[in-house]
Amino acid sequence: MISNIQNALLAWFAKHKRHLPWRREPRDPYHVWLAEIMLQQTQVATVIPYFERWLTHFPSLAHLAQASQDDVLKRWEGLGYYSRARNLHKAAQMVQNEQAGQIPNTVAGLLALPGIGRYTAGAIASLAFGQDAAILDGNVKRVVSRLYALPAASDDELWQHSESLLPAGRAGEFNEALMDLGATICTPRAPTCAGCPLKPHCIAYTKGAPEAYPAPKVKKAIPHKNLVTLLCRNQNAQFLMRQRPRQGLLGGLWEFPSEEIFDLPQPPRLPSDAPILALAAGLMGQLVSENASANLRYIGLVKHAFTHFRITRHVVFADQVQPTLHPENYRWVSADDITKLALTKSDLRILELLNSMSVVSSQIDRS
Repeated sequence: MISNIQNALLAWFAKHKRHLPWRREPRDPYHVWLAEIMLQQTQVATVIPYFERWLTHFPSLAHLAQASQDDVLKRWEGLGYYSRARNLHKAAQMVQNEQAGQIPNTVAGLLALPGIGRYTAGAIASLAFGQDAAILDGNVKRVVSRLYALPAASDDELWQHSESLLPAGRAGEFNEALMDLGATICTPRAPTCAGCPLKPHCIAYTKGAPEAYPAPKVKKAIPHKNLVTLLCRNQNAQFLMRQRPRQGLLGGLWEFPSEEIFDLPQPPRLPSDAPILALAAGLMGQLVSENASANLRYIGLVKHAFTHFRITRHVVFADQVQPTLHPENYRWVSADDITKLALTKSDLRILELLNSMSVVSSQIDRS
């Protein structure tokens, strides 16, 4: 049965494989590695333009290793899950400095690099170096779960199935076929079973309920956080920006200073809301001074969703603030220079809010 599955899937892939930029022959291990990191938690359609732009700035592993982390984060801006970029940068430096620029070609060697787990190591080893290494991403989990009608299999069990299906000497091709099948045919909802090459072998299809596998997970309530965000502009038309700690959520990115609101008595009302303005005045007192509190203006809110929680940033503008000294992670930045920094996605939306509200005298160019 396994040989029939292998032959059917590889024949289908030969006709229907997706032509993606990182699949260009001859395979470049750096391109394969970059794509696999970008594709973690991110859809192919989103990744393609980022991948192409990235290679114009960092065309080789050596270019990436020599870049600053701030430049790396700026090129990753908007793609999310920024630890991927930090780890990729660190790993590139390790390969360049400790391994003469040669990317490891084995699963064990790849696993020694930051940001590379079992799936990514298997993908790079098989796709870039022709190693007989299995993979297990979301698409493959779904295909295997339906193929064997496994409602709630453990990762260990799914790995065993993925490894048992692997054809010796054609692992890379077979792994890509599994991924393409899951992305285009064996989709989470409304799979097109009629066109599936594995239909004769699929137990879930035989049972008449492919969408029941794997069993859907119970969704947990998503926490929500309110934050007050302060836009301080001084007499030189510079805005106060803060760089987040290098490690942790959105590490190394720049943002307008914010503080979490733990007790919001009522939804804010435009154009002003006293509780929000009071919190903003207190935050400004910590950062600069209270001399501009009378000029505080509530200009709107920005919402953003992370994987495990959501935020609403209540944006307050303060003009003609006296500039003062701050720790290293704060900087006064002109409107033109703000977009040269690597910004969080919600801060990019705050820039749009600034422009739409005509708070600044000239539009901030994001090009």
